[in-house]
Amino acid sequence: MADAAECVGMAAPGLQVIGTGMGRTGTASMREALVRLGFGPCDHMVENFEHQERFALWDEAMRHKTAGEPIDWKPLLTGFRSIVDWPGAYFWKELTSAHPEAKVILTVRDPERWYDSISATIFTLQDDQWPEGPRDIIYNRTFNGRLTDRAHCQTVFAQHAKAVQETIAPDRLLVFDVKEGWEPLCAFLGVPVPEDEPFPHVNDTAAFHEFDHVDETAASKTDSEEKGPASP
Repeated sequence: MADAAECVGMAAPGLQVIGTGMGRTGTASMREALVRLGFGPCDHMVENFEHQERFALWDEAMRHKTAGEPIDWKPLLTGFRSIVDWPGAYFWKELTSAHPEAKVILTVRDPERWYDSISATIFTLQDDQWPEGPRDIIYNRTFNGRLTDRAHCQTVFAQHAKAVQETIAPDRLLVFDVKEGWEPLCAFLGVPVPEDEPFPHVNDTAAFHEFDHVDETAASKTDSEEKGPASP
């Protein structure tokens, strides 16, 4: 089983962990865990909302992807040791090809609970609540605009997980449910399990909407899954 040999781009130095799981699979919890284990900073949709100038760089990456051209990851990911969640998850083939030494983590979740979570969070955001680039990646390029079609979205979700598992070599890939806790993650990354510290579980649905409210308020001044993460 070989890794993706797409159009190999230019690696960002120091990137060690690539998360390929979609939003609402525990990606915010994974981000916190990776930082705690020494793999921070970790890029996540929240990072981009906090530094919105990054969205222009993701737009540039999308232009190269659409044209079938190699992507230079240095402007986006220099200084980051890991990346999880969207927008990065949409570029998983390009990222894993450009960083062949990086370990890959596919966060997974029960498809029914995942759809319940994403339809109550990310799919509720209005067009004026986030930039066109990430909205297009998730709503259109990933789910073809069929956000209310549960069966379709769950099929896309399953096909994504299948593609990752068929593409990435087994010794490089961890398929991980955040409910499994520290042990499998630490064993995969080769680091000790934190003592007397529970695995982080953050960004449930209520927390997502609280963040969304804060973000919307901040934006006006300038011009979450059950035990796991959210994208925006």
